[in-house]
Amino acid sequence: MTCYAIGDVQGCYDELRKLLDKLEYDPAEDCIWLCGDLVNRGPKSLEVLRFVKSLGRSAISVLGNHDLHLLANAYGNGKHREDHSLDAVLAAPDATELINWLRRRPLMHSDDHLGAHMIHAGLPPEWDIPTARRRAREVELRLREKDPSDFFAEMYGNKPDRWNDTLQGMERLRFITNCFTRLRYCKPNGKLCLKEKGPIGSQAADCLPWFRVPKRASAGERILFGHWSTLGYHNENNIWALDSGCLWGGALTALNLKRYKPVRVDCKRMRETG
Repeated sequence: MTCYAIGDVQGCYDELRKLLDKLEYDPAEDCIWLCGDLVNRGPKSLEVLRFVKSLGRSAISVLGNHDLHLLANAYGNGKHREDHSLDAVLAAPDATELINWLRRRPLMHSDDHLGAHMIHAGLPPEWDIPTARRRAREVELRLREKDPSDFFAEMYGNKPDRWNDTLQGMERLRFITNCFTRLRYCKPNGKLCLKEKGPIGSQAADCLPWFRVPKRASAGERILFGHWSTLGYHNENNIWALDSGCLWGGALTALNLKRYKPVRVDCKRMRETG
């Protein structure tokens, strides 16, 4: 069995299928890990959801901020709806089935045999991998409750921006969610810099990429993530960033989790010839 980790798809269904063809992916023999953001902004979010769901255990996807954005809209919080790329999902005859499937995806996936961990965005410097797993589970359990509407009503926001074990309720869940689905930069003391979104070097002087914070508790662990298209494909110190900007005309990147060699499909060329 070969396992591939793939960066943010964001509704780019045709590019995903082309990449899997290039990999000669066989769902009966292989598996794919998807770093979150299956949907939003791209042209075929509905097709992506249906396809990934149809793969069953051959595909593992973690939740990204755009996936949570879809869920928030589905559960009544449309305050931050920016475009209509999710309309087809919400109006689909199988919308309820797809939404229930999506909200049961994890925030973090680990495979001890492969020695790899997948998240969508980042981890605060205080959390080692076992702690991160426990924190992810807190939000996952809330999302899988019969009615998670209250969670989505209060999900958006940048506060609190510093971890404290005494955090409770929605403040605790919001901080955890922001780390797993939005984090790019933070300060050496662990304070999140959620407004910083650009490439390395563009951020405020006191903010660091989360994976460069000194004495990070998760350092040394193999971590795969997406979310950061302005960073692009990037590898340093056992982290692999896989969002190479397919949505924006870049590439869709896959990584063989045994060989750690990237395979890409050029999304811009595919759209132009499409």
